[in-house]
Amino acid sequence: MAETGNSGKGVTAGKLASTVQKRLSRAQEKVLQKLGKADETRDVVFEEMVANFNKQMGEGTKLQKDLKAYMTAVKTLHEASRRLQDCLADTYDPEWFGKEEMDAMVEDTDTLWLDFHQNITDNSMLSVDSYLAQFPDIKARIAKRDRKMVDFDSARHHFASLQKGKKKDEAKIAKAEEELGRSQKIFEELNVELQDQLPVLWDSRVGVYVNTFQNLANHQEKFHKEMSKLSQNLNDIMTKLEEQRQLKNDGAAAKAGDQAKSEEANHNEGASSPPTRPSPPPSRPQQHDEPLDVNTSDINTESTTTQAPSWDTWHEQAVVKDEAEPQEQVEGGWDFNDGGSQCDTQPLRGAELYAEPAWSYDGAAVGQGGWVHDEQVQVCESNSSDYKLPPDFLYKVKAIHEYAATDGDELELNVGDIVLVVAFDNPDEQDDGWLMGVQESLWIQNQDISTKGVFPENFTQKL
Repeated sequence: MAETGNSGKGVTAGKLASTVQKRLSRAQEKVLQKLGKADETRDVVFEEMVANFNKQMGEGTKLQKDLKAYMTAVKTLHEASRRLQDCLADTYDPEWFGKEEMDAMVEDTDTLWLDFHQNITDNSMLSVDSYLAQFPDIKARIAKRDRKMVDFDSARHHFASLQKGKKKDEAKIAKAEEELGRSQKIFEELNVELQDQLPVLWDSRVGVYVNTFQNLANHQEKFHKEMSKLSQNLNDIMTKLEEQRQLKNDGAAAKAGDQAKSEEANHNEGASSPPTRPSPPPSRPQQHDEPLDVNTSDINTESTTTQAPSWDTWHEQAVVKDEAEPQEQVEGGWDFNDGGSQCDTQPLRGAELYAEPAWSYDGAAVGQGGWVHDEQVQVCESNSSDYKLPPDFLYKVKAIHEYAATDGDELELNVGDIVLVVAFDNPDEQDDGWLMGVQESLWIQNQDISTKGVFPENFTQKL
């Protein structure tokens, strides 16, 4: 065992000594060659091949680096796209349009990114990696060829120096010749192999570039084409979702607008446009220019609902307390002059009775006298001089349409009501188309200005 170990150490020491000796010989040879004291084997064609090899290896290494960076970017973009799509799918409400299509599109997008990344890796990245894998071996062989060329030059110079020596030692010359032949053989074998390989390797770069970028372009085209379809689908879904949202908002706005209009119908109508005509009254008889003689025997005094008053009954109600006062017919009806008494409003039903100005169905006066049927009419008008007018009184108006009050500060109007118009306490509070007033009947009865309220001007007619 000891001998074996010693033998192994001897072989290792001997090999190490031989390697050191070769390095020293090469170093001396290079120094001599640089100093011009020894010639150097030169091969210009091979040197050009080596220059091309170094350039090719540098370009291939850069291509590999940039392609890896591109693959990293694709992977990063894939991750970002997946997070974005997952976020959209998570926040997309189930009742929204296209929920199922959205979920399917998220899965298809992720699959498309995975396929794109894998295809580039298999068809472009692996091709470049295989191409560059051969460069380290060839580079090492070029370096070995350079070393063997120095060994060959050193052996050649050593053999020549022994032959030129004054004392020729045939044994040394033979050994030097043998070393020269061996060095030359090793050098020439490497040189020939590399001269055959390097041109082929140089030409192969064209095929590598074509294969790499053609596959990359094809897969990019396919990827972007499929991604374009998914993007268009996403755009269509978003467009439809926005349309539905807009329709929903428009419907809600229209509903809210209708409700607001319903709540403020009277105000809006009074301020912006003429009021809607009230529904026409029941059918009315033909009007006459002169009062007709009423034959009370022709009036059906028996009814299942309300007994119609006779002419005598109406006349009795219309006659003033003092029968001695003269009675006369005036323009517009019958005037029972009681020296300034208030006007009476008589319910006249079941008969045609002459009354003070009649009004057509659309609210316009048809004359100072007329005939009405089944209506409550005012027999005479009041004289404003018979009572004290309210403060800030302006003028009188008569209601020509019914108006239902919608707020506590508004007046309720019936057709024929007389309203005393007064000024607003604060003129800035007056809205266009609205007046302030108090019902004449209430003012005469109570003399209370607090009963005043606002009403639409175009529901009335100035007297």
